[in-house]
Amino acid sequence: MFQYFLRRLLLTIPTFFGCTLVVFTIVQLAPGGPIEQKMMQIRAAGQESGAGSATANQTIPQSAIDELKRQYHFDKPWYERYVIWLGLYPGEVESFKFKLGETRLIGGGRSVIVQKSNNGYQVVDASNPSIVLEGWEFEDAKSDAGEPLVRIMRKEVSGIFTMDFGTSYKFKKPVIELVADRLPISLQFGLIGFILSYSVCLYLGILKAINHNSTFDFVSSTLIFIAYSVPGWAFGAVLLVFFASQSGFQIFPLGGFQSDEYFDLTLWEQIGDRAWHFVLPTIAYTMAGFASLTMLMKNSLLETLSQDYVRTAFAKGIRENRVIWLHAMRNSIIPIAAHIGGIIGIFLGGSYLIELAFNIEGIGKLSFEAILSRDYPILFSFTVINVIILLIASIVSDLAIALVDPRIRFK
Repeated sequence: MFQYFLRRLLLTIPTFFGCTLVVFTIVQLAPGGPIEQKMMQIRAAGQESGAGSATANQTIPQSAIDELKRQYHFDKPWYERYVIWLGLYPGEVESFKFKLGETRLIGGGRSVIVQKSNNGYQVVDASNPSIVLEGWEFEDAKSDAGEPLVRIMRKEVSGIFTMDFGTSYKFKKPVIELVADRLPISLQFGLIGFILSYSVCLYLGILKAINHNSTFDFVSSTLIFIAYSVPGWAFGAVLLVFFASQSGFQIFPLGGFQSDEYFDLTLWEQIGDRAWHFVLPTIAYTMAGFASLTMLMKNSLLETLSQDYVRTAFAKGIRENRVIWLHAMRNSIIPIAAHIGGIIGIFLGGSYLIELAFNIEGIGKLSFEAILSRDYPILFSFTVINVIILLIASIVSDLAIALVDPRIRFK
């Protein structure tokens, strides 16, 4: 079995590359990327400055468009952008145009000068020209008027494999900070929803199987499928109207995951405050997999109860609870174990519509905003997180099956 899981772990490597490559290529080919977004912002700024429609409709110089393409690496083929994003190939992190002998600030409080040297060009510290700054590359360039310039650029290997997810176009912050702030929130909802789903659905499925074709079975099935037919975000909106708005009972908060004065509370008050905010979103989270898990548990247990060995156990006079919980349950839970990986992926990945409905600053809402604003660094980071979670979840499913069914031995 160890060899099997080792092979599965090795198989995740090409799977990861394949999934990320497909998403990366599709997103790169989609219209309305960061360059188009930036050009729209420039035109909008022209309108707001009071320059009138002439400025707004004025053609942006090709040199400015070329600089935008260079900034976002769109001057390179898509496959080169992919390996740069992965962190397997050096990409430009800084790029500036200089006149020879010109003093210029390049960020971080650095003031430099580009000079001629025996080997071509060199960058020196403006405050002390005797200090030559290493790590810069050079190429000839021209201004819009055709004046000769020198472009200096610095390259480094920086990407996913170096834990550098880039900087958000919208929030102007490192993506790793945004994800670190919001991922724990989605994980809390996901883990709570996962535990509640399995706890409630397994027990309810067992009760429905034991009371098959009873009034309880019909009523519970009706309620389950009604809830299943309503999307989680829509059900969450209904919960907000009835239990959080002024037109309803106003028992729970209208949104968010904690109160404004949360950090001024004691530990137990913080736990109570967080739990109070979690009630409605958690119900909306768990509703998506509620019907499928319950019916899967019921049908699996009904099939097991019809087996010969179970009827034999009943014929021997063994108590019903012992037959169900000791003999039938272990085989009935195998299909549930097979689906545990997919359920983990759904819950831990976050639900952007539910987070949007409840105004929860989780990773799902962050990814939704990234899609709308074409914020590629966040979008690709969310892809990486989802792919890793699903790959791990699939291995967890195999491990769970092996644990609950001793007949299965992966080789």
